[in-house]
Amino acid sequence: MESLQSNLAFFPLYPGLVAAVEAASPLQYRSSALLLGWLAAGVAAWGIFAVGDHLYGRRTGVVLAVLWGSLPHSAVQLMAYSETLFTALTAWSLYALLRRNWLTAAMLCFLAGLTRPTGSSLIAAVGLAALVAGFRRRDGWQPWVAVALTPLGWLSHIVWVGWRVGRPDGWFYIQEAGWGSYFDFGVDTVEVARRLLSQPFALKFYVVSLICLLAILLFVLAMLDRQPWPLLLYTGALLFTTLGAAGYYHSKARFLLPAFPLLLPVARALARAGVAHAVSILTALAAASVIFGGYLMLIWELSP
Repeated sequence: MESLQSNLAFFPLYPGLVAAVEAASPLQYRSSALLLGWLAAGVAAWGIFAVGDHLYGRRTGVVLAVLWGSLPHSAVQLMAYSETLFTALTAWSLYALLRRNWLTAAMLCFLAGLTRPTGSSLIAAVGLAALVAGFRRRDGWQPWVAVALTPLGWLSHIVWVGWRVGRPDGWFYIQEAGWGSYFDFGVDTVEVARRLLSQPFALKFYVVSLICLLAILLFVLAMLDRQPWPLLLYTGALLFTTLGAAGYYHSKARFLLPAFPLLLPVARALARAGVAHAVSILTALAAASVIFGGYLMLIWELSP
């Protein structure tokens, strides 16, 4: 039986890539992790731009990428966390999906499923879109291959951990018993948010609460904006799994970093507002992000 607070709870792609870079270069493990994170951030920003450009034009794509890079927790892009790699894989998978490049979308979804547990949200979007295309007899056999491929990365880790632990629900058991994280449909999230109103907490908790509320509002705006349904399904599932899980309230804003389609309504509005207005607002947001990022790295003592 593995230790309850086991590293089996963490999905293997990012640490595996870090180990590969360390073995193939003169870099130490920490430097390899940071380098991969920085490279992934650039690829993620490029993919986010590509999605915005494809849907609403080049200006919206640029603003969308800058908005994502100006989020309060964007300092995480400079740290050794898997959210940035997951965002990169997700952005390009969704871009391929929007262009009906089924095999590319599925392969990237497969890799995203090996990166973070919230890969299940991307699996729902890519898998269902491919299934619909298959039943409608679009694009031949490729959607059916995509349906089969998309969940395999995520499932393989869940099954492997279950085998290592000696019980089918091994990954979920480790998450709950070892790391205090389990799904309770948001009961714990609401309870922590309620306590924030009755007693003083650190600044980080209030920023997280604000971001969670804004994420819900932006999801409603995205539905009213009639975003493509695979994007809505992805962001809705990511919101549901993040806010519905107990534990790590202080990290929920970081967990939502890959939900970049939520920023599309804001990006479209800024793109229509004119260059001067957009630059002024984005500059202010970037400055606030730098200040809060400094707080996260220099003052905040827990994970961001």
